[in-house]
Amino acid sequence: MENNEETKKELEKLEEQLQDPEIYNNAEKLKKVSKKYNELKKFFNKLNQLEEITHKIFSTEKMLNKESNPEMIEMIKQEIKKLEEKKVELEKAFQEENDNSGKIEKNVVIMEIRAGTGGDEAGLFVADLFRMYSRFAEKMEWKAKIISSHPTTINGFKEIIFEIKGKNVYGLLQNESGIHRVQRIPDTEKNGRIHTSAVSVAVLPEAKEIDIKIENKDLRMDYFRASGHGGQNVQKNETAIRITHLPTNTVVSCQDERSQGQNRERALTILRSRLLVKKEEEENRSVKEKRQSQVGTGDRSEKIRTFNFPQDRVTDHRIHKSWHGLEQILSGNIESIIKDMEKQNKEN
Repeated sequence: MENNEETKKELEKLEEQLQDPEIYNNAEKLKKVSKKYNELKKFFNKLNQLEEITHKIFSTEKMLNKESNPEMIEMIKQEIKKLEEKKVELEKAFQEENDNSGKIEKNVVIMEIRAGTGGDEAGLFVADLFRMYSRFAEKMEWKAKIISSHPTTINGFKEIIFEIKGKNVYGLLQNESGIHRVQRIPDTEKNGRIHTSAVSVAVLPEAKEIDIKIENKDLRMDYFRASGHGGQNVQKNETAIRITHLPTNTVVSCQDERSQGQNRERALTILRSRLLVKKEEEENRSVKEKRQSQVGTGDRSEKIRTFNFPQDRVTDHRIHKSWHGLEQILSGNIESIIKDMEKQNKEN
């Protein structure tokens, strides 16, 4: 089996790393490689068992074709039945192991919400979604903290980036990534017309330094003064920072912390998470594209979910399901949406 050969090669690479004396000088890396090796070893053993039982079924069926004794034929049929039942059990265990091996299990995520089409109304919707996820985090007893934000003059955001810590955060929130559309009558609309706006949501697993190593020579750092509403400078010192990762042209900026050093660390955290997602995509093309497919262009046509105020309804276009009680949903009551998305993913 091709998967078996690929897994075997990966195991050999991990064994080489574990035999390298230098790894024992890095406790965190040793722990990570050892854990990955043990998990992959279990997966490899299941693959071998599946291959063995498949071969047994094939051999036993050949015996059945050659047998003429009715009693022996019945015995062989019973044996094939047992083997096939065992194969089904192994395939189920194998599939679960295979699914889990490709997942990123993280208890810390970085969420990015950006205004797309719709001007000021899109900025207000960014604020609505931030409040929704923040309140959901409170209900789940998670901790949320703003990393970076660019407010508008009317209590909205052009962009807001925040961190959420808690049990199984990434597993529960990863399906929130994509373009979210809102249809409602803005407060500034005098003729009662319904406006349509869109924002992008990206859910990124937080990457540690061990996951992504960034060389200083690959970075360009620009410092500037933090700005407030309307773009005015709110600090005399250049504490805000913009970091450009030159090999990938990935740009991150952060200005919400008080010191230059704190903003730098926050920006590097965001950068590592974005680069981790890029790395995951390159290593496993079968895993759906994360950040690129998540963020898109902010255009309404790429929508995954619509918040329709006139009809008091939220619709997810991926699973073709709607939920009513929009105000309650925006107040953080999104448990039913999260569960339905999880259920659909398992069925697929």
